[in-house]
Amino acid sequence: MTPSNDRPQTRIATRLAFLAAGFGLASWAPLVPFAKARLGVDDGALGLLLLCLGVGSVLAMALTGIASARYGARPVIILGGLLMAAALPFLAVAATPLSLGLVLFVFGAGLGSLDVAMNIHAVDVEKDAPKPLMSGFHALFSIGGFAGAAFVTALLSLGVVPVICATVGAVGVAAAILFAWPRLLKAKGAQDAPLFAVPHGAVLLLAVLAAATFLAEGAILDWSALLITDKGLVALSQGGIGYIVFSIAMTTGRLVGDHITASLGDFRTLFWGGLVALGGFALLLLVPVAPIAIGGFVLIGLGASNIVPVLFRLAGAQTVMPSGLAIAAITTTGYAGILVGPAGIGFVAHATGLTAAFWILAALMGLVPLFARTVTRAASVR
Repeated sequence: MTPSNDRPQTRIATRLAFLAAGFGLASWAPLVPFAKARLGVDDGALGLLLLCLGVGSVLAMALTGIASARYGARPVIILGGLLMAAALPFLAVAATPLSLGLVLFVFGAGLGSLDVAMNIHAVDVEKDAPKPLMSGFHALFSIGGFAGAAFVTALLSLGVVPVICATVGAVGVAAAILFAWPRLLKAKGAQDAPLFAVPHGAVLLLAVLAAATFLAEGAILDWSALLITDKGLVALSQGGIGYIVFSIAMTTGRLVGDHITASLGDFRTLFWGGLVALGGFALLLLVPVAPIAIGGFVLIGLGASNIVPVLFRLAGAQTVMPSGLAIAAITTTGYAGILVGPAGIGFVAHATGLTAAFWILAALMGLVPLFARTVTRAASVR
């Protein structure tokens, strides 16, 4: 008899993978100003260097789907996590733009590999579970992000040099991956799995919805401060409050998301989550009263919090293409939305204004409730 994939040990391993990914990525964020000062580059050059991380992630994601379909998620999680950990200290010492760009590419490749493989592993564990688990797994990524940023920031505040901070962060990532290693699922993928499959049907629609959701998240990260300060809702020094409350709401929503999904089902979670997010955009863009407008970020975070976990679950349940390749396609499309989207928002904002650009984001989020029934029927779950 084949043992269940859903065991306490496999749940712990999955949570540690998500935690390590969030912690490792966030450990780099406080080091960015130090890298800029060390290299003496301007904002434009720094932006191009940071793009190397995204390019490495997206390229690795496509390859990870192939590797995971052939060999299972376990080896990819281990290699991706350890690659992230190995690259992190070098981000704090790279002395030229070329060397930093190369290390960022490698760091991004590790992150992208880990991201796809841990979601594939999460789908495999959840399939044998009596209730949803995906939102809780994704909550650990958010918690890891908070912990990584806070930990490295605290060390820097105490005067610890960046390379030591990065090394300590790398040790934390590596420790989590090594502890998870023997607890990860040992089952291998199918040796006759195709090396490539063009996303189509339900998978293509799932990828579009993921891209729209990731784009909204990325735009709030990059543009929310400018939006609320330009509208005169808060002072310049308080511009970050929008993303802070959005992040808290999203993490909270994911911590209770498995219970919500178990109660409502995937269709209602997508449908009502999308509508709540749309309501948040409406408050943010229409109400000139600061506390109410800021409350829009809360609704956007709560509404969007469980959309991506449900989309990953549906990708694992559909049968039009191997689940590993489907999850890789959704993750790659989502990250492409994060990479390209904020720049696109900038172009639209330049032409029509930032408020109009955010209305376009709201319209894209409207695709989620619009197609919620279609994607859940196509995946034939819950």
